[in-house]
Amino acid sequence: MAQAGRIRAGMGGWTFEPWRGSFYPKGLRQAEELDYAARHVSAIEINGTYYSTFKPDSWAKWRAATPDGFKFAVKASRFCTNRRELAGMGESLERFLHQGISELGDRLGPILWQFMATKKFDPADFEGFLKLLPDRLDGLPLVHVVEPRHASFRTPEFVALCRRRGVAICLADHETYPMIADVTGPVVYARLQTGSDQIETAYAPKDLDLWAQRFRTYAEGGRPADLAAISPEEAPKVPRDVYVFVIHEGKVRAPAGAMALLQRTG
Repeated sequence: MAQAGRIRAGMGGWTFEPWRGSFYPKGLRQAEELDYAARHVSAIEINGTYYSTFKPDSWAKWRAATPDGFKFAVKASRFCTNRRELAGMGESLERFLHQGISELGDRLGPILWQFMATKKFDPADFEGFLKLLPDRLDGLPLVHVVEPRHASFRTPEFVALCRRRGVAICLADHETYPMIADVTGPVVYARLQTGSDQIETAYAPKDLDLWAQRFRTYAEGGRPADLAAISPEEAPKVPRDVYVFVIHEGKVRAPAGAMALLQRTG
């Protein structure tokens, strides 16, 4: 039997004032926060790239601050995804990709393409968008994840389109965004967004247990039986790496939630 994929868990970003004294030890220098975070979680989703670009030396510095095996997921620029015609993002795509992302080297994980909640599924335009996504960047293999937030994407046509292009669909645990549990790409990418700062680990222990079991199933190449598929076609049952990000309103407990998931998944 093939070895299961690796399950990584983390949160969005690493610079957040309320984490100082709750997640980060008091007195820890801000310049040391990424190093500390990367020793307690196994992945971080970089959200700042959604709003702005960074210089190559910043990407190189982030790589140097993290241990072997650590991964950054990178959220794509809003100038690529917040537009009426996605297939026309060519110039914005080039600016986003060539800001220095490849400086991350082997720390580069999936790229997340997040869409506004008002963006509806247009099959032709979305296929044009997917065709623009490159397989490699400066010799590095690229893995792409799309996060739709409109109910019109809950259709077998969308799932089949992503599967043909080898693009993963974000598994969104959210009160209003559609949850699409189908496996369509080389990884599984989940964003857990219904946690609470009133719970020490963001999610209650029984909910963490349930999610941990689901992620183990995904890592082994399956799909959790309690998460309904949209498409009648199933993905090949091969081990996949799983990326999980605890991202909830308030987000004070997000690091604790990620660490609790890592304890449960080994």
